[in-house]
Amino acid sequence: MNFTLLSFGLIFIIAGFILYQFPPKNINSLYGYRTKRSMKDIYHWSFAQKYSGRLMMWSGGVYAMLIMFLFWLKLEDLITIIIALALLILVPIILFILVEKKLKGKFNQK
Repeated sequence: MNFTLLSFGLIFIIAGFILYQFPPKNINSLYGYRTKRSMKDIYHWSFAQKYSGRLMMWSGGVYAMLIMFLFWLKLEDLITIIIALALLILVPIILFILVEKKLKGKFNQK
């Protein structure tokens, strides 16, 4: 169970690295950070891929450290799982908010 919970952080780090190092060149609906704002034009698209990739790597590392801290606390398994799953839901939401806010600020959109 411990490895499974930690692996989510590793997956975020790997996915972020791939997105940062190998961002999709063209706007598409299959691969990359895809929102209405990021798909507006190629400038938004390119920025969103790199920025979200960096944030994914960072958030994956933070998630993994928080999970290790939970293991160190030696809480009951059920409580650890609930907290880990809550963090797993919260991380992408925060990632989305930060990227959209940065896109809006960088390109002065409403």
